[in-house]
This record gives sequence, structure tokens and C-alpha cells, in this order.
Amino acid sequence: MFISIEYVYMFLGIITIAGSIYTFSDRKNPRRFTSGLFYCLYGVSLLFGKVIPPFYMGILVIGLVLIAGFGGLKLGSYNEASVEERQNNRKRLGNKLFIPALLIPILTVAGSTGLKGVKIFGTFLLDQTSLTLVSLGVAAFIALIIGLWMTKSSPVTAIKESRRLMESIGWAALLPQLLATLGTVFTTAGVGTVVSKLVGNVIPAHSLFWVVFAYCIGMALFTMIMGNAFAAFPVMTAGIAVPLLINQFGVNANHVAAIGMFAGYCGTLMTPMAANFNIVPAALLDLKDKYQVIRVQVPTALILLGVNILFMYLFSL
Repeated sequence: MFISIEYVYMFLGIITIAGSIYTFSDRKNPRRFTSGLFYCLYGVSLLFGKVIPPFYMGILVIGLVLIAGFGGLKLGSYNEASVEERQNNRKRLGNKLFIPALLIPILTVAGSTGLKGVKIFGTFLLDQTSLTLVSLGVAAFIALIIGLWMTKSSPVTAIKESRRLMESIGWAALLPQLLATLGTVFTTAGVGTVVSKLVGNVIPAHSLFWVVFAYCIGMALFTMIMGNAFAAFPVMTAGIAVPLLINQFGVNANHVAAIGMFAGYCGTLMTPMAANFNIVPAALLDLKDKYQVIRVQVPTALILLGVNILFMYLFSL
């Protein structure tokens, strides 16, 4: 293929490593060396992840965890524009500011649907195994170019802003990858098989509704335990979705994946394990109760979970 998922990871790795250089040189950051090392190692994992042997990648991840765990990450200075400058730019550009942001979802949908199976000189234009992610990466790159052109900024500005946003997120940026890996480990260890046996003993496996109910509830509960739907998905899909929903009832795999992930996200709204979604915002907002965000979200999450169960059942008939 002309554009593979590896190109997207390489692009992200280059930007992250470039941003870490500014972190290393930021004398106002009390932890500039450890912070810079953290983001540099993270960028290396993105840029060279395909060629680094698993053992050494594991050592790299342990290094990232140790840096974050021992307080090695601190915010620095970013030489942001003054309020007056930002107001002037906002007035100058007006609603055009929304164009780059809106282009990302529009181009992602267009690429994942309109470029499916498209070939140039006998080669797929986009990586068909990760079509949506590649489309997202291409859309973000195009939006970046248009944003730079609209604001008359240099690529250095994009790197500096990427660094500022990455450091604002901090260690939580690692959670999706780490939790997805945890899900793979659980699947390899046979947790999915255990879940399948437990479900078979508790619910009537011949009933489509109860299988759908168990899968959606299981996605939410496992997400609450593991902190992320990406980690819960391989376990619950291997244990319930594939053997029962897909193989036994013939449910469309795309419907299972999409609605199953939505059900998992309902669990994300109800757990402190999803620190980057629930605990970090509470800290940033300086809330006295760090679980206040979760308490506010629980009613919405339960309603959405019920809707997801209903949708999956209806689409499965």
C-alpha cells in the first residue's frame, strides 16, 4: 500500500521526539531532563516500534512507567501568545478557525468509506487492515497543513503546540496503548475462555437477547475494572462475541465491534480506573471531590448502556 499505518506512527513519533527536544532545553521545567526523556522514549516507541525487539520494547515501557511513577514529569513554559494576541487572531480568522477541526472527522469518514479497496497501479492507496486509523492520520496531516496555511504559522509552531498538549496530558497519554496490551495479555492467558464458560453457566446461550445483554454488560464491567474499553474488548469478544454472537447467531461483526465498544465506553464513564477521563479532569478543575466527575456521569452512562443493549439486539435480529 502507498500509505500504511506505520507511516502514521512514524509521523507521530517524529513530532513527539521533536517536542521532547524543546522539553530538554526548557530551563523553567524543574524536571526537564526526566520529562524530556519520557517523551523522547515515547516518541521512539512510536517511530521504531515495528523494528524494536519485544524485550527491549518492554524495557522501554518499564522506563516510562518508572519516570512517571517517581514524579519525573512536570509542566514547563510554552511562550504562549498573550490574551490580546489570541483575541486579535480570533477576530482575524473568525469561524475559519473551525475548518481544520471539522476537516478531520469529514476526511476520516470519506477515506474510510470512499477509499476502501481503491488501488493505484495495482497497489492499495491506504492500508486496508487499518483503514480508519490511516484515514484519521491522513486527515490530521491535511488539517495540519491547512491550519498552518490559514494562520501563516511555521511547522515549528505545530511542534511546540503538540508538545504543550502532550505535556498537559502527561503520563495518561500511555494508558490507551498499555491497557490495550493488557487486554491482549488477558486474551492470550485464556481469560476469554473462562468468561465464555462462566457466561454459558449463567445465561441461556440459546437466547440472543441474553447473550447480547451479557456481552454489553460484560464490556462495561470489564472496562470499569481495566480502565479502558480497548483492554476489555479482546477479552469479551473472544469469550462471548465470537463464539456466540458471530458464530452461533450470525451477527454482523461490524455491529458487534462498534456497539460493543460503545457499551465499554459506558463503563469508562463510571470508573476511577479511567484516570485520563475522570480523575485528571477533576484535578484540572480543582474539584474538592475527585470522584465528582464520575458521579455526574453515572446516570448518563446507565441510560446509554441500556440503549446500546437495545440497539445491538435490534441490529442482530
